[in-house]
Amino acid sequence: MFSELLDCPLFVGMNREEIEHYVQDSRSRVTHYKKDEMIFLQDDVPNYMMILMSGKVAVCSDSSAGKRSIIALIENPGELFGEVFLFLNHREYEHYAQAMSDTTVLQIPKNYFFQMGDQTSSYQGKIIANMLQIFAQKTYYLNQRLNILSCGSLRQKLARIILKNAHKKEKVQLNMNREELADFLNAARPSLSRELMKMQDEGLIAIDRQEIKILDMEALAELM
Repeated sequence: MFSELLDCPLFVGMNREEIEHYVQDSRSRVTHYKKDEMIFLQDDVPNYMMILMSGKVAVCSDSSAGKRSIIALIENPGELFGEVFLFLNHREYEHYAQAMSDTTVLQIPKNYFFQMGDQTSSYQGKIIANMLQIFAQKTYYLNQRLNILSCGSLRQKLARIILKNAHKKEKVQLNMNREELADFLNAARPSLSRELMKMQDEGLIAIDRQEIKILDMEALAELM
């Protein structure tokens, strides 16, 4: 278990022994979830910080009409989720988290973050510094998503998300299937599929499952 946590953003700068001591001292627990099982519900009280050990998690919200919107996809071992509401002292979550595959999660009790004593003083500063970095990255991610969703058309949204993930490369490997991408962009899946096919027919991109090859970088950039 601890090998996965060595790459966790919360434990940057800590060795295996320190991480093992932290997990045991905090009385953290490892929980296994089956595909489609709920990890927490929208009205649950935030009592744990969640760290993905294996699998894939979608953090979502539903509209009044029942339309799912994906807020974030958690798929990298060591990645955190649910921590924002934990430290906002919200009485309940405003989103829900669902396992998209068989998933294992490490759960650190909320109370431990406010009760760290002398036993953890050697790495308490590292934990605090890492938390600040995590919150900064989450803020940046949300700003990037707002930039995508603020685009006027679905084609503009697609162009922006493709170029954002391209990193000056011609091929983009999206970490979402069509349904997940539609939910992320707040679009209907048939509309998304039609727009992607149009962009392919017009020679802007070539699609192979979840891989997109950029054929006309300049034309995509002009859509922005």
